[in-house]
Amino acid sequence: MDPYDIIYHPYVTEKTMNMMEKDNALELVVRRRANKQQIKKAVEKMFEVKVKDVNTRITKKGKHAIVTFMPEFKAEDIGMRIGIF
Repeated sequence: MDPYDIIYHPYVTEKTMNMMEKDNALELVVRRRANKQQIKKAVEKMFEVKVKDVNTRITKKGKHAIVTFMPEFKAEDIGMRIGIF
C-alpha cells in the first residue's frame, strides 16, 4: 500500500510542538482503517527514518497516530522537512 494512502497530514498544536521537543514524536492524522504496523511502515518509508513506537487514538476528527522516533532521528528535523515550522 502507498504510504500517502495511510498518512494524510501532520496534526499541529502547541501540545504537539512541545511533544516534538520533549518526546521526539510527531502526531499525524492517518487513515482510520490503518493499524499500527501499517502506520509504522508508512512513516519509515515516507521519511526514511526508524520508528520506535506508534500510539493511536480515534477522535471526532479522525484517527491520530503519535509516532515516536529512534534517538538518532529528530522529530524537529522531520517537522522542518514537511513544513511544520
